This record gives sequence, structure tokens and C-alpha cells, in this order.
Amino acid sequence: MAKIEKLLCATVILAMALPVSSASDDALFQTSTISALMVGVFDGTMSFKDLKSQGDFGVGTFDRLDGEMVGLDGQFYQVRSDGSAYLVSDSMKTPFAEVAFFKPDDTASLDAAYNLTELQSYLDGRLPTKNLFYAIRIDGTFDYVKTRSPPAQDKPYPTLTDALKGQKIFQLQNVTGTVVGFWCPAYAKEINVPGYHMHFITADRSAGGHILDLTLRNATVQIDDLSGLQMELPKDDEFYKADLSGDQQAALKKAESNPK
Repeated sequence: MAKIEKLLCATVILAMALPVSSASDDALFQTSTISALMVGVFDGTMSFKDLKSQGDFGVGTFDRLDGEMVGLDGQFYQVRSDGSAYLVSDSMKTPFAEVAFFKPDDTASLDAAYNLTELQSYLDGRLPTKNLFYAIRIDGTFDYVKTRSPPAQDKPYPTLTDALKGQKIFQLQNVTGTVVGFWCPAYAKEINVPGYHMHFITADRSAGGHILDLTLRNATVQIDDLSGLQMELPKDDEFYKADLSGDQQAALKKAESNPK
């Protein structure tokens, strides 16, 4: 059996053993897989009412890939392609999201300036192992944040890489706000984004998006170690018929990268 088939079978067994109504306080919960999103499985299948029962902190997207999701302190926001953030209603749906109940295990202060590469290198040094999942929250002052958000897509849906050709880029200057993100181990690469996946929202909750670059100073970093993984897979024809057998790592790296 192929590696991804073994991983997905194990995940399905885990999801069956841990139903949606029994979220763990020390687990990453996700709906669908990043590989499904990469090939254009954009129809929302989980309501935000159900997603909120799994976590108060998270990132993801919306039905038809309509913007970037930021979940913080139990409130969920949709950063649309106009650059503005909107509160999410319980009836809205997501095709892919990852959430957790945020309870930090490690807290540190950053007094110097860091760009995104330096920040991730610093975080690497604080992770006790590269074999767990982590939720990461960073509150601070940002000299610069470059974010993106894609517009809603129409059927037949393109791949994620093609959909992001129409993404809108935003450059925020001298703002306070919060980085909301996760770190996933390399072995999870077929189901989630390996390494860092970070979104941003301003302190006034008016703007944000998927982080492409940043410069921060005077920040507080909080890290929550997550020793569990729970997943719910979509039960619809779009997911059932999607070809998830291909290697999406090169396309995922392109989708996550900062366009020049």
C-alpha cells in the first residue's frame, strides 16, 4: 500500500475513534487535507459552528476559496480579497481549516527586530521536538506585514496554484496585531502544510491575510505543544472523486511562497 494510503487510513481510523463531538484540548483538529485543497476541492463541507467546537484558534479558508480565515480568542474572521476582515457567521462553511484550543506551554518576549526568516529560525530553536504539532501565537508591533487573500472561485474549480494567480496582495505598515499559525512535522506533508503556516490579523480586527513576509519588534511569542491529531474528511462527491495520489510538494511550496 502506498505511503499516503497508509497515512490516510490511519487518519480515518483516528477520526472514527475520535468523533467531531469529542475534541481534545491538546490536539490539532483539521477538516479535509491540504492535498485535496491543492487539487481544487473548494466546496465548504464543515460549518463554522461545528469548527468552533473543535478549537478557538486557527487558520483556513472558506467555501469556494473565498478568502483567508483567522481564528483568535474564539472569534473567527474572513479576510476577503478586498483586504478587509469580517466576522464569520456559524452557518458559513470551510473546505479546509485547522484549529486548536490554544493553551500555551511556552512564552517568550522578542525585543529585537525580526524578519520572517529570522522569526522562523528563532521559533525552530524553541520547539522541543520536530515530531509534534504546534500552535503559535505572536502578538506585537509590526513594521511591515505582507499578506494575501484569494477571491472566490467558480466551477469547474482550478488547482490552488492556478487560483492564487488572482490573489490580492496587501502591504501593511506600522501596525499592531497577531500572528496565528501552526507548525506541522514533515511526516504530515500529505495531509497538512509541513513547517509553518501563518496568518495575520490587526489588533482592531480590520485587516490581515495569509502571511508572505513581515518585520516585527516588541513581540510576545506563545507556543502550544499539540500531541494529538484529529481529522474529519469530507463526505461528498468532490472529495471522493479527487485524485490525491500525486506529489503536491512542489506546487504547495509555490503556493506558500512570497511572489516577487
